[in-house]
Amino acid sequence: MAAIQRDNRALAAAATFGVVAVAGLLYVKWLPYWNRAFVAAAHHAIGKSILMGAADRPPAPSLDAAVAYALAYGKAIWQAMVLGLLLGSGVQALLPADGVRRLLGGRGFGSALAGGLLALPGMMCTCCAAPVVVGLRRQRAAAGSAIAFWLGNSVLNPATLVFIGFVLGWKWTALRLALGVPMVFGLGYAANRMTSPAEAAEVEVEVEIATTTATPAPREGPFRRWLRLFVSMALRIVPEYLVIVLLLGAARAWLFPAIGPEIGNQLVWVAAFAVAGMLFVIPTAGEAPIIQAMLALGMGVGPAGALLMTLPPVSVPSLAIVVRSFPARLLGLVALAVVLFGLAAGGLAVALDF
Repeated sequence: MAAIQRDNRALAAAATFGVVAVAGLLYVKWLPYWNRAFVAAAHHAIGKSILMGAADRPPAPSLDAAVAYALAYGKAIWQAMVLGLLLGSGVQALLPADGVRRLLGGRGFGSALAGGLLALPGMMCTCCAAPVVVGLRRQRAAAGSAIAFWLGNSVLNPATLVFIGFVLGWKWTALRLALGVPMVFGLGYAANRMTSPAEAAEVEVEVEIATTTATPAPREGPFRRWLRLFVSMALRIVPEYLVIVLLLGAARAWLFPAIGPEIGNQLVWVAAFAVAGMLFVIPTAGEAPIIQAMLALGMGVGPAGALLMTLPPVSVPSLAIVVRSFPARLLGLVALAVVLFGLAAGGLAVALDF
């Protein structure tokens, strides 16, 4: 009888997670993006650049610039961040660890493929997907599957691919897909192979400490544990996250100088924008209006191609969220690889005469 009750509780917990995931994504992502796709098709635009609005450069570094960007960014992503925290804590409290491990715990290409495919319906920005990545790692998902899930949410977002097609042109969508697929699944597989047994054991210890620091009372049910983990994750992630977003908002003018014809297709500009795009943080699909505005001001297609591949997948805030879930060497290599993909995209955009 006790075993049956445990099975029923586990089934109810997993079903609750599924309902929250589907209902949350339907409200926060699927329906809004469905409607926005028609706007993009009709107007070939999805709004102004969050980076600089209608100006030719971001505002000078200041407290006002920091607060203005944080408010605009927060308005765009707060619902998705709440959902990300709910799902990140729910993965740990409501899903069986053995099931997560069986699906995403392998060190081969299969787990990276599964992680990347699971990301497709999520369609979250890199920061909102990061809490889910933390939850997956605490349930013993392999490094590669978690990396593929993290990158796939933003890089292979089906809605963003549609927006890019209507806003920038379908050749830009093709470029994103041509490089996005190897980025997501290739880096996922590489992450599995690059994580040595010693590094995996070290992260396992960190995860075990984080998981058992507040070990639930013997009678704590999954839903109470879900609430406790949600509050714990929010208190750890949100304050640090806000500080970094404020700093990046203030530093926009340093990362992205005045935009115009002087920003050409020279390698130095492509590289500079690849690095800046990797560091900066934007909401989901924010790269489309940013690149559209920059191209309209006369910027070269090389830097635009670099931003296409580096703005979405990682950022300083998202790296800060997941830093304790992966070996530091692995995260450094992922960030470097994103920059290299940006260089490749910029080179292809120039070579193919975009």
